[in-house]
Amino acid sequence: MFGIKKLFSGAAEAASLPADVRAALTDWQARVVDDLESTHFLTRYVVLDIVTDGPDPERHRLTGLAATEVHRGVVAPARSMYLDLLEVADAEDRARRLTAFLQFIGKAPLVVFYAAYVGGFLLPALRQHLGLSLQPRWVDLAWLLPALFADKSHQPMPLDDWLQLFGLDPGEGRRSPNENCLALARLFQMLVVRAHSKGVDTVAALIEESKASSHLRRSH
Repeated sequence: MFGIKKLFSGAAEAASLPADVRAALTDWQARVVDDLESTHFLTRYVVLDIVTDGPDPERHRLTGLAATEVHRGVVAPARSMYLDLLEVADAEDRARRLTAFLQFIGKAPLVVFYAAYVGGFLLPALRQHLGLSLQPRWVDLAWLLPALFADKSHQPMPLDDWLQLFGLDPGEGRRSPNENCLALARLFQMLVVRAHSKGVDTVAALIEESKASSHLRRSH
């Protein structure tokens, strides 16, 4: 399962959604989830970055979402999207935009940098505006990179430091969300190669490694 707790977590939220949004969410729920025992090469991953108006999910808002597809080991910039949540006309417009995001990511594992931070903004937004509760299959680069590349750094580091370590130009100034996604996607390509060499060669194994790395770091 993709980790869906319940399609509509509240009757009030479901009733207030436009009919086309409810239909799209039902269609999304019915999509088939990739086999967790599939290899990385056969799996469609979606790299995700968020935009917020502050660092605290309790006080600040999610204002944008960027996503890029990685499939068959290839980063596909043409298969990317950016969702502006700041300039929305009304609640129905916001619901449609979030639904478009769900349709893009499908049931793919989500590759992020610090899942707790991304999820802290994304999941409440989906609950609030779509009445949707879910638990994505996170692949957290913030913890996986030091776990699988301890020869480069055994400690978590900022994204730009990892980019420099791998010879990827972080650029100057602030990157756009889509540029961040592409940078994360390139790191993910390298991570998958290292994971495969260490026997972490399925979706399930990578997700478990991500969970274990996060738990180990947080408990020390």
